[in-house]
Amino acid sequence: MKIWTSEHIFNHPWETVTKAAMQKYPNPMNPNVIGVDVLDRSIDKQGRLHSHRLLGTDWGLPSIVKTIIGNARTYTYVQEHSVVDPKEKIFELQSTNITFTNLVSVDERITYKPHPEDQEKTILTQEAIISVKGVSLSSYLEGVLASSMSANAGKGREAMEWVIRRLNAEIEELAATARGTMRVPMAAAVTEK
Repeated sequence: MKIWTSEHIFNHPWETVTKAAMQKYPNPMNPNVIGVDVLDRSIDKQGRLHSHRLLGTDWGLPSIVKTIIGNARTYTYVQEHSVVDPKEKIFELQSTNITFTNLVSVDERITYKPHPEDQEKTILTQEAIISVKGVSLSSYLEGVLASSMSANAGKGREAMEWVIRRLNAEIEELAATARGTMRVPMAAAVTEK
């Protein structure tokens, strides 16, 4: 078993980061996430949003790992449960793979909270427990998967910034439309002349 942890501070308020996290996929930084389906979504009596999603992913394991585990197929499904608490300003996600569980299990927990010293920032904490079972070199493979998670976490943070920029651009465009000052895209301005 290998435990992997990470912490990151976003220079955006919790509400912005939470909106982006809910709309993170698809994105160009994480093409390994092929599909996301919402299986259930509800609000409890405390006003917390509970979501259960199914993510289709291609783990893209290195060829040596595929050889050791004896499986070239790396398409897998991950179930994700999340709770957004707007009063306490906590967004927690727990995910685990539901494919290849006889060989590999990755249980991940992600939490987004406002920075205690600066409400305009958000702290992301991630923890994953990685277990490889029934194959030789399991400790080595757990290390490879932890390294892969670390690289993917970096891409995930880039993706969050990308989504935030996209959301901010949409808000600006809507505001401009509401003011009646919609900017004409450069390509359209050139062709209209």
